[in-house]
Amino acid sequence: MPAKNHLSQNQKQRLIKILKESDDNYVREKVLILLLINDGKTYQEISEFMEIAYTTVAYWSGEHPTLAISINTQTIVRLS
Repeated sequence: MPAKNHLSQNQKQRLIKILKESDDNYVREKVLILLLINDGKTYQEISEFMEIAYTTVAYWSGEHPTLAISINTQTIVRLS
């Protein structure tokens, strides 16, 4: 799990903008997970707060090697 405050201020601001402006629930869920991890929340705390499975949090947190988020282009892509 990444350390608390692993995102730069610029990355955090971009993610917050995506969270506020995106109409895509898929994108919003991943962004929210990343922001909560950055705030130091555990996967268990996030899964309980968002009412989603622990494995979903781990998957979306970036531990799944085939997923990535591009903060610059505001897109989520599958790498394979």
